[in-house]
Amino acid sequence: MSEAANVDKSAQPVLRIFTYLPNPRLWKAQITARIAGVDIDVRGAKPPELANWLWDFDARPLDEAGKAEHAASARQSHTGFKTTLYKTDAFLATQPFGTVPAAFSPDGATGVFESNSIMRAVARAAPDVGLYGADPYSASRIDGFLDASLAFARDSQHYLLALGGGSVSRELHERMRDSYAVYMGGMERALAQGEGYLCGAALTLADICFACELALFSREPKMAARATFGGEGDGAMVPRIAAELRADAQSAFPQAIAHALKLAAHPAFAADMQPYLAK
Repeated sequence: MSEAANVDKSAQPVLRIFTYLPNPRLWKAQITARIAGVDIDVRGAKPPELANWLWDFDARPLDEAGKAEHAASARQSHTGFKTTLYKTDAFLATQPFGTVPAAFSPDGATGVFESNSIMRAVARAAPDVGLYGADPYSASRIDGFLDASLAFARDSQHYLLALGGGSVSRELHERMRDSYAVYMGGMERALAQGEGYLCGAALTLADICFACELALFSREPKMAARATFGGEGDGAMVPRIAAELRADAQSAFPQAIAHALKLAAHPAFAADMQPYLAK
């Protein structure tokens, strides 16, 4: 028997993930891993520091000599970054969109991208604890919530990046307001069934995804308070869209907010979410 065959694979991380930190969309995989009782290997740093990292399966910081060595991997960044990034050809072969979070199978041969798919990969590689439904129908219902979250996540990314720049258009604000209302309205109706969770009486990937996306959007009220409508000439301040994620907040979606707060207090969620929401 070979040496590799003697390795206890259950002790190895089921996935390696490279990302900026902190990242609520990374938490989807981390929370899933905690509940399932498996390990994942996370590498990364704060967003500005990733310009000094090699984007690769073996992601790592680069000094000036390392940057010179990997000069062929230097590429102009796009969404979310405004600098040169060092992305290897191997990274782009496994991560065709070149974004983070970027996940890899333990041997680095297979890349997994988009946070919901990374979360699914952890659930599929882990012992069956019911996070992905009990049958094809419940799994597909969970997928429906994850797909709806993708639409919300794309809108929120564009909106939050604009707010971070200090200026947002009225059109973008109105689009985000409508997207938030649709997303939260769907969660409110699902929770009105009274079973305790989005897909019935048990915690699933749908709940994990929802809590993490809403935690990320909880930055919006503070960011909106510092931003103005661009190109208006009057410096009008941007009205906030979301109710703050507090137990005493008045909200049009009380069950959805209460559910998110309940999840944030769950032991598998709290390590990531409580410090973030406290800010």
